[in-house]
Amino acid sequence: MEDNQLKLVETAIVLVILVVTLLLVKYTFRKLGSRYQFQQDRIQFTIKLFNISLYLSAFVSTLFIWGVDQNELVLFLSSFLAILGIALFAQWSMLSNVTASIMLFISHPAKVGDTIIILDKDFPLSGKIKDIGAFFISIRTEHDELVTIPNSIIFQKMTKIVTQKMQ
Repeated sequence: MEDNQLKLVETAIVLVILVVTLLLVKYTFRKLGSRYQFQQDRIQFTIKLFNISLYLSAFVSTLFIWGVDQNELVLFLSSFLAILGIALFAQWSMLSNVTASIMLFISHPAKVGDTIIILDKDFPLSGKIKDIGAFFISIRTEHDELVTIPNSIIFQKMTKIVTQKMQ
């Protein structure tokens, strides 16, 4: 078998493994979610995180198959991570919002669908949580306005959960 044909077969195997693993992850998390009655938004978020890591793994595997030097790849990744670290350090609020979104996902009692009040003296806000993203929370007010606030605000301000969405 010619070298390029072998690389194509190996790439196809990586892609088949990727598709099977993606389907398995999706099925497993949905099954666990229904069994333990996790919130659907959390299940979807977790599936997305696993999918991203699986796609990255498949991409790196394909790079190795097609002959990218490991030292060059490590150099590229370390340079990229250093630049990313500097950018996030320069934008400390962005990093705090990403960290806050992880903490909201793991341990905060307010979830998507809950009605909350942010107890702020200058600008009180109340409404239903529509989405919790990596940087912002989207809240639909009683006047049908969509307001986005940084995730870190939830940790800096007291919040009151008025009604909780049933799981």
